[in-house]
Amino acid sequence: MTYGSAIMFVVAGVLGLVGTVLLLCLRRTDVTQQQVYAFRMIGIMLTSAAVVLAMSAGAMWQWSIEP
Repeated sequence: MTYGSAIMFVVAGVLGLVGTVLLLCLRRTDVTQQQVYAFRMIGIMLTSAAVVLAMSAGAMWQWSIEP
């Protein structure tokens, strides 16, 4: 695995973790309407960014090992 791919996978993991935590915060009962909007929007954006970045890192890793 190349150094760049590893960094991309780590960043994707962090983004996915933070996005998932924000989405799980929606299960609390003391969340205001403003927090629901922000948590939902930011959580979905971070989670989708993590998926796209992980796919890009996988493609970059695969391209680096092809002859």
